[in-house]
Amino acid sequence: MADLAPIIFEIPGEVERPRSRGRGASNTSVPIDRARPDWLKVRLPTGPTYENLRRLMRSKALHTVCEEAHCPNMAECWGAGTATFMILGDTCTRSCGFCAVKTGRPGVVDAEEPRRVGEAVAQMALGHAVVTSVNRDELPDGGAEIFAETIREIRRQSPATTVEVLIPDFVGRPESLDAVLAARPEILNHNVETVPRLYPRVRPQARYQRSLEVLRRTKQRAPDLVCKSGIMVGLGETHEEVIATMRDIASQGTDILTVGQYLRPSPLHLPIERYWPPSEFDSLREVGMTMGFRHVEAGPLVRSSYHAERHVRR
Repeated sequence: MADLAPIIFEIPGEVERPRSRGRGASNTSVPIDRARPDWLKVRLPTGPTYENLRRLMRSKALHTVCEEAHCPNMAECWGAGTATFMILGDTCTRSCGFCAVKTGRPGVVDAEEPRRVGEAVAQMALGHAVVTSVNRDELPDGGAEIFAETIREIRRQSPATTVEVLIPDFVGRPESLDAVLAARPEILNHNVETVPRLYPRVRPQARYQRSLEVLRRTKQRAPDLVCKSGIMVGLGETHEEVIATMRDIASQGTDILTVGQYLRPSPLHLPIERYWPPSEFDSLREVGMTMGFRHVEAGPLVRSSYHAERHVRR
């Protein structure tokens, strides 16, 4: 962290970014509230480690979810030399109301991308690599084979690196999930994201039960693999709904849960209904541990891959 300038800024979200939005978008024209609580102030990404990592990603034509999704932890993670790779392009076929990744018609699949991810992992000397993707619902396998090939390339080029994949639901195709599981990542993550009542507004092209089935099948097909999921709060859910959703996730055999505060990326996205204070995240963590999770990472700035390398050790 020594290379980070001591600059504090409010998490990105005030700048409107033109993009195609679907049914999950907010139609409000009210500007984003700039009065963020003090616990949501983070460091500005800067410094030599950050710049070197940015140049590496550009030189290999790779994307990171850190940049595309405006992650508030980018300064911390990039300053420490870690990043979450986003494969299968930078354009998603879905239009979730919370996500900053652009929506549209994706380009052709880049068959060489897994090799370049493997090269970047080896060059960064990562102990733990996290790989996610956009949704590619137009592909017959949803992009599962590219996920599997990326895992294999990381194994080939950096054998000591553990691998975590954050996957889409593959539109419920069990054979696609099985293809990723066959490549044997150490951790498979699939986010439920929100409570079932809010799915039509927050995740209009997803299904709550379908996401739970991804978690259930993962533990059924690969019981020794670490299964992980995550949810957001601040979109209008009640405390009781969050607890019920956590219980549903735990009942699928899920090992690790992450819980974080939703932060609105632009005025075109769903508004923030409430900022949950740190004390409430502490309470969710305690309740989650009683449900049988092996670990619960809960806090305002927690995201799916936040402290992911620690989850492997745990």
